[in-house]
Amino acid sequence: MSRKRLARVPRVSARQLPIGPVPIDTGTVELVRVPGDPSGVTVYVNGAESSHLDLADPGRLEFEYMQQMMAAIDATMPPGTPVRAVHLGAAACSLARAVDARRPGSRQIAVEIDGALAAHVRQWFALPRAPRLRIRVGDAREVLSALRPGSQHVVVRDVFSGRSVPAHLRTREMVREVARVLAPAGIYVLNCADVPPLLDTRREVATLATTFPHVSVITDPAVLKGRRYGNLVLLARADPLPVDTLARSLRALAFPASILSDDDAARFAGSAQPFVDPPPPA
Repeated sequence: MSRKRLARVPRVSARQLPIGPVPIDTGTVELVRVPGDPSGVTVYVNGAESSHLDLADPGRLEFEYMQQMMAAIDATMPPGTPVRAVHLGAAACSLARAVDARRPGSRQIAVEIDGALAAHVRQWFALPRAPRLRIRVGDAREVLSALRPGSQHVVVRDVFSGRSVPAHLRTREMVREVARVLAPAGIYVLNCADVPPLLDTRREVATLATTFPHVSVITDPAVLKGRRYGNLVLLARADPLPVDTLARSLRALAFPASILSDDDAARFAGSAQPFVDPPPPA
């Protein structure tokens, strides 16, 4: 598979950030500033809230689910140490930027299918340069398949087409590919968005459990109880997850989150059937 790399482009200052929709390969991207957040920028892709960056503080994560993801990374990786991470679904690279700020020396890859969007965020925002952060344009699963076995401490999946995760990125075979790429103590971190009764997420948990012995579900208690639409963060790991440590970190967030692990996660999945790749054409 050929890898498309971004050409170096000059960065712009915060005052030069564009106003209004900007065309990209898949539609439009728009940057929105709000008076109560003078250094913050929210990135909308095709009208959907996609990323938030603090231009003054790269370690700040505004979205609740990204705070939960960072809590999971911090609970499973030694504090402050560099990590090797691949982010499937880059958008504005908010999480990768925060990991770089909090874990100096990290080496990360961000995968984005929209080449124009990737080029714009490189130009607009002070993202870490290679080798600290490489942006690759392409399909997430194809890029993942080209990575070396055991080469990554963290794999993050945060890919959406509209409000859904592309089908080929949620199957048992995709999960096996993630497991191949992860180092022995590595962690797979997934962002899901679902509506009650969370049927897709239950299937995602069942799919992860086909490969990983330890699976957890993190979310707002109201989402977990099926009261509203929302994000759920799933974790999968070969080694046991430090559930008690992570639970304390999640309770300390501005918007506390709940965690279900192992047996509780299995009960959450219930009789849900794993997602699988379709059979090859006859």
